[in-house]
Amino acid sequence: MGKFDGVLLASDFDNTLIYTEEALRIGQPIPPLSAGNRAALERFMEQGGRFCVATGRALPAFERLTGLVPFNAPCVICNGAAIYDFEQGAYLETALLPGQTRERVQPVLDAFPEVGVEAYHVENVIHAVHINEFVRAHEHLTGVRVEERESLLEVPGPLGKLLFEAEHEALLEVEAYIRGRGWADGYELIYSGKTLLELTAKGASKGGMLLKLADRLGIGRGDVYAVGDERNDISMLTAAAVGFAPANCAEAVRECGARLVCDARGDALAEVIAALDERYA
Repeated sequence: MGKFDGVLLASDFDNTLIYTEEALRIGQPIPPLSAGNRAALERFMEQGGRFCVATGRALPAFERLTGLVPFNAPCVICNGAAIYDFEQGAYLETALLPGQTRERVQPVLDAFPEVGVEAYHVENVIHAVHINEFVRAHEHLTGVRVEERESLLEVPGPLGKLLFEAEHEALLEVEAYIRGRGWADGYELIYSGKTLLELTAKGASKGGMLLKLADRLGIGRGDVYAVGDERNDISMLTAAAVGFAPANCAEAVRECGARLVCDARGDALAEVIAALDERYA
């Protein structure tokens, strides 16, 4: 029996587990997982803990990075649109966008031609409409080439999420436009960065899928912990027994009551596991 038997820890990837902001902004390569984080995660798992990544990345964008991070539980991907078991090579849960989403969103793109959108297909394909500098920067970060389409109506389904990409001020206008259309309440609409606005199915959030994963693993909610830095992480930070955040987190994450650890450029996950060491002493 290990001290972390029956404990589940989930971490966001970008700017939490590994600091990737320079890869997004200026095209640098994604750095390796810090030695301190790796050692702490391996010890956590050796002592019975279950660790997973909960990321906004689509399957092909995270799959190529799995060698960077040790984990021993299925992962939450696509910002909560799915749980994927890399050991089995299969989706365990999906929460897909409604079929009429493409028809609803295309007028948004017509109204904001400067805004790009990535459409995440569950079969490992990412399409893009209105490719702009933000789509290209995100493409570099993920390492997955998008397939361009003239219209969202040309993109095949089923889709897990849509990712709007533009300057933050433009995305604020897009958000207001969508919320004024009369159908926004049927979706989750959340920022995963200043230049990234995500649309998923209602209830498809990191928090919701993390709790479904805990149920699948037979882990009680009092033993579920999460770490994240952005608004799209708040649902899992508040669903967890304790939510942690690196010091580089968004202000909204600080305000949600997350317990702060060091900056993601340091050994943030090692600090989290040190806190769990004390909690399960």
